[in-house]
Amino acid sequence: MHPMSSVLTDGIRVEVRGDYRPDRSEPRQRRWFFTYTVTIRNEGATPAQLVGRRWLITDGAGRVEEVEGEGVVGRQPRLEPGQSFEYTSFCVLPTSHGSMRGSYRMVRDDGDAFEAAIAPFSLVVPGTLN
Repeated sequence: MHPMSSVLTDGIRVEVRGDYRPDRSEPRQRRWFFTYTVTIRNEGATPAQLVGRRWLITDGAGRVEEVEGEGVVGRQPRLEPGQSFEYTSFCVLPTSHGSMRGSYRMVRDDGDAFEAAIAPFSLVVPGTLN
């Protein structure tokens, strides 16, 4: 796995980069804080709206947390062909490394729905993994 992931599903490209935030982490309390920046780009020919998200967050011990919800950062962006939407969010892990993957539920103007994949990306404290 790479710190950044990129995958194209049905014209929708999802790129994600994870970053460790030492300023907001408390290793003594087993709290490692990571941000991740997502760019969702419509490389297809028809508009699509992001209506939901599903994340699978795996920590360094192999525990998996599933998170589902509507939209992203309180929004449900509609992307015309060529448009993109970027946002940054965060997660806190009980280990110094982990990974995330998932999907966005997208809906076309004609009601056709599909899952745009979010390829796995790693959340790693620099220097902790060889």
